[in-house]
Amino acid sequence: MPELPEVETMRRGIAAIVGSRIRDLRRPRSRLRPIQITPRSSDFRRRVVGKKIAGVGRVGKRVLVQLDSGDSIVFEPRMTGRILLAEPPDTEHVRLIFDLSGGPVRQFLFWNLRGLGVVRLVSPRQFARLFGPDKLGPDALDISADALHERLGTSRRAIKVALLDQRAVAGIGNLYAAEILHRARLHPELRCDQLRPKEWKKLQAAMREVLDEAIRCQGSTLSDGTYRNARNEAGGYQHRHRVYQRAGQKCLECGRGKIVRIVQAQRSTFFCPSCQRRRVRH
Repeated sequence: MPELPEVETMRRGIAAIVGSRIRDLRRPRSRLRPIQITPRSSDFRRRVVGKKIAGVGRVGKRVLVQLDSGDSIVFEPRMTGRILLAEPPDTEHVRLIFDLSGGPVRQFLFWNLRGLGVVRLVSPRQFARLFGPDKLGPDALDISADALHERLGTSRRAIKVALLDQRAVAGIGNLYAAEILHRARLHPELRCDQLRPKEWKKLQAAMREVLDEAIRCQGSTLSDGTYRNARNEAGGYQHRHRVYQRAGQKCLECGRGKIVRIVQAQRSTFFCPSCQRRRVRH
């Protein structure tokens, strides 16, 4: 966490900063574990102060603030990062403050609880090197069934594990991989090279449906409460989870099976053995 729906919600939540100018950049003093910020503070500040915000984008699980200089500020929230327009939960975990002028928003800030977040200021060349097609696959909202099949169809990995590979398809994490496979009625341990052509179409359709629905609900705020949108409000998709963290509970889709938890690649996987039947090998 956060995954594509949460990061896309962050992106949309700060869209009002486009057209504003960065009047100042502050990095509050803190005794906490520092987050990774590159380049060093003096260079970062020199390259962003006075620049106009030309756009707000997203690449995989990262938010981009694009400047009129061509540089981009890349925010990687990781587990507990938030990009906020509202007052933060506390000031202790505020890592960067961007003061703005010339627009409806006075400031936005990056808040990070556990110090795992990363903020990079990159040139166009650096952006291509770090986030180009040899580093990140097509966005999960945009990839076609044919492209998904082409990128994963020969893999002997379990489909659930393969969906977490950001080089194959960008934006999906553990939570949404489980929800997508349940929607597509595919067993998470099914090998990629065993999926039939029609199942790749079902998978791509389920991917788009689940992610679009989660974005409309402004993402999932789990029991730890760490994810919040730009207004510091909880998301709502957690109330629509069909399998994630529902081990032992009755399936909301079929009403017969009970959700099972297994471990794949050291991550928890949740599925319904009735909806997502294991294929018999011949």
